[in-house]
Amino acid sequence: MATASRTAETAPATRNARVFPPGFLWGTATAAYQIEGAATEGGRTPSIWDTFSHTPGRTRNGDTGDVACDHYHRWREDLAIMADLGVGAYRFSVSWPRVQPGGSGPASREGLDFYSRLVDGLLEKGIQPVVTLYHWDLPQELEDAGGWPERATAERFAEYASLVAGALGDRVERWTTLNEPWCSAFLGYGSGVHAPGRTDHADVLRAAHHLNLAHGLGTQALRAALPGRAQIGVSINPAAVRALTDDPDDLDARRRIDALANRIFDGPMLRGVYDEDLIQDTSRLTDWSFVKDGDLADIHQPLDALGINYYTPTLVSASADRKLPRRDGHGGGEQSPWPAAEDIAFHQTPGETTDMGWTIDPTGLHDLLMRYHRETGGIPLYITENGMACDDKPSPDGTVHDPDRIAYLHSHLGTVQRAIADGADVRGYFLWSLLDNFEWAYGYSKRFGTVYVDFESLARIPKSSARWYAEVARTGELPALPALDALGEPVGDPVAD
Repeated sequence: MATASRTAETAPATRNARVFPPGFLWGTATAAYQIEGAATEGGRTPSIWDTFSHTPGRTRNGDTGDVACDHYHRWREDLAIMADLGVGAYRFSVSWPRVQPGGSGPASREGLDFYSRLVDGLLEKGIQPVVTLYHWDLPQELEDAGGWPERATAERFAEYASLVAGALGDRVERWTTLNEPWCSAFLGYGSGVHAPGRTDHADVLRAAHHLNLAHGLGTQALRAALPGRAQIGVSINPAAVRALTDDPDDLDARRRIDALANRIFDGPMLRGVYDEDLIQDTSRLTDWSFVKDGDLADIHQPLDALGINYYTPTLVSASADRKLPRRDGHGGGEQSPWPAAEDIAFHQTPGETTDMGWTIDPTGLHDLLMRYHRETGGIPLYITENGMACDDKPSPDGTVHDPDRIAYLHSHLGTVQRAIADGADVRGYFLWSLLDNFEWAYGYSKRFGTVYVDFESLARIPKSSARWYAEVARTGELPALPALDALGEPVGDPVAD
């Protein structure tokens, strides 16, 4: 396949609503524990996900990330695929226990060298590296000391941020502190379906605050260590919360979940406050005394970018008939992740669903982009995760056709165009994910990748969606969607062992 340009080509002089703005950044994304493998190599120590996945009953089929996609050894193959696809940027996360074993003390030279080689390889191929410092793999030693409900974890994060910035900051210009802190706090400490698997609603709120503090302290540490040209942001997974009816009780349920899903993070990060209704709604669980003088000022740091991760909207009502939520891939279980929300019901939104059971509804993405356009004071927006799990299988000829994913991407990219036309400053889109990978508690049962991975041989096969996405990135234009049965063309040759 011919290599595509790294950003969208300049739009023609005539107005064309289907062309993305000049310089729009096209990328793809992964996370360290989901793809790297090499769990005990190079001095890496266990993370909470190593412990969680090795605990019987925590993940589907007992799957672990010990090998995953073996990206640690096969990163050159994966860079070659990205170059062939023509993506302009690659958003990856750094494994905290790989570069700072135990979560404190000096850095591991071998761990940092791995990411240094990865960054150099990306730059050689004209692909911008976008570093995420935390995508859920807390060093187990820090969890043993209390984890995110403890203030010290935020302080250790700032030290870790300084180490990574010192090693990569001369070449990496785009930085993200945290990925989806909602999942870390609410699923890790509330429902227990994510590592570390704890179920204490008071700890959810403490963890959320200390994740916010880690973001603020980490941002300050990055600013101190990086050149002035560096761009620093955070990736959140806000919920497009909707009420089942216009009944006042349902509307109040929406308000309460909006506070827990969204404002608990964007309030401190973007406005320097925890809203009073959030504090009052949760007052029977905590007095919020863990918020110390100066914390909100530390959290409320100037940002160069805000990442939005979106998959499906959230529909709620006031009801004693409890239906536990499924948010961003996770939910259900015996314990609700939502503190002080036992009387709120969660409902499946109508429409077609992905292999995760999530309703396909791009209007929620438009709602969120317009909301944060209004509320950020002009911070540029990026879609840092968006994609679809499909039950992908190779055809008899060895190719992998995924027309449903192409239709999904087409509809969501069309929504991004609509938001831009409505005034939102959206500057890039990162498809989740580059590779089929370890999908957390779902193990290897869900495939989000635009590149198929055979988890036995570890061979990579770009899917038909990869060819389609590469063409959109090359031209910067969203084409008319062809008939689905015409979307099954292979993308180059499979990249195998």
